[in-house]
Amino acid sequence: MNDEFDYELTPDQWEALKNLRSATSRPSRMNRFTVESLIGLGLVAMNGDVPAITSKGRKVLVRGSSQLLLDIAA
Repeated sequence: MNDEFDYELTPDQWEALKNLRSATSRPSRMNRFTVESLIGLGLVAMNGDVPAITSKGRKVLVRGSSQLLLDIAA
């Protein structure tokens, strides 16, 4: 995995990224601290009052998804 996209995110952060991946669906209510931490990492940006996943966040989610599957299988 590329170090540029290798983040050790908490389960809440992964869930928030997954909830934000679809631009057409309204994100479910998320923990403000979780969203702010993802904004700090550059994985989420605010679009008005609504958090939106960034292109960097999408790459992290896609690359991290395979790692999450390995962790679940272990």
